[in-house]
Amino acid sequence: MMKGLKKWRFPAMLAALALVLSGCGEEYLSTLRPAGEVGQEQFNLLILTSLIMLLVIIVVVVIYVAALFKFRRSKLGEDHMPDDVEGSHKLEFIWTAVPILLLLIIAIPTVYYTYKLGDVSAMEKTNDDGDPEHLVVDVTAKLYWWEFEYPEYGIVTAQELVVPTGEKVFFNLKAADVKHSFWIPAIGGKMDTNVDNLNKFYLVFDKESKDLKDGVFYGKCAELCGPSHALMDFKVKTLNRDDFDNWVASMKDTENQVADKDSADAGEAAFAQSCIGCHATSAVGASGAAGPNMATFGDRNRVAGYLDHSKENIVNWIQDPQKYKPGNLMPAFDSLSDEDLDAIADYLLGLKVEE
Repeated sequence: MMKGLKKWRFPAMLAALALVLSGCGEEYLSTLRPAGEVGQEQFNLLILTSLIMLLVIIVVVVIYVAALFKFRRSKLGEDHMPDDVEGSHKLEFIWTAVPILLLLIIAIPTVYYTYKLGDVSAMEKTNDDGDPEHLVVDVTAKLYWWEFEYPEYGIVTAQELVVPTGEKVFFNLKAADVKHSFWIPAIGGKMDTNVDNLNKFYLVFDKESKDLKDGVFYGKCAELCGPSHALMDFKVKTLNRDDFDNWVASMKDTENQVADKDSADAGEAAFAQSCIGCHATSAVGASGAAGPNMATFGDRNRVAGYLDHSKENIVNWIQDPQKYKPGNLMPAFDSLSDEDLDAIADYLLGLKVEE
């Protein structure tokens, strides 16, 4: 009896673990809790294919168990021979037609949504005034951070994508160094960012992020790109259209927010002396800086994409970035004094465009 129980202990543990883990999907990160049109349609395909596979498994198991009990030797005897079904046209038709039918049920919606979700023709549409009808964001993936440029508005940000809800947002995706992959699990499927060509797709953000756990959706790099691949996170803040327009206006107001090495503010002066060569503090301008744009640094909820947004972590990051993100291109500034480091951290935390 005890041997029989031990035999089933491991499968029972796996089943219990699967049941427990099925409730672990967080709304800001889980593909199983879609918060956008694209994610919902992809989730529907997932459910359809999973149900069909489950149906096949159930039918096969039922047939197997029925045959096991109906034709067991203890019931029919050692000399019993089952009926020969070789050449049965009925059975051959069934096991040929049924898989074809199931594949068609999967293939038709899959092909339909492949073309629908890949249609980016509306990206180029303009209204009567010549303005784009849809928001377009140029995404550049770098080791190991993300840059977001809004060409319509002439603004740039990094590490935190801000978009309006309830409308299509189109993305131009490229990589500055090696192949990466842009993925917001709760909103829609991933798309590679390549060095040699531009990939395009769109997403729809149905829900404002302010009520989520961290006030943002989480984005990921889904392509192994180096030692800090797992730490290449970004955040997505979704706003209603009015709030988004206000955010754009606030970003434009940073045009003259340029760090001055002669500033009376010790943090600004130290930043201008040591950091301004790679990091811009104004959101207005072209993309392509060596380091992330800092205009909205104080509004972010993470340092380096994954560390808690605290003064201590900012100082630690500046002193030794390789310790926290191996392989990133930022040099260590371990020669700066504690006073300069504290001042720079305070200055960065004050760079905000949100109330």
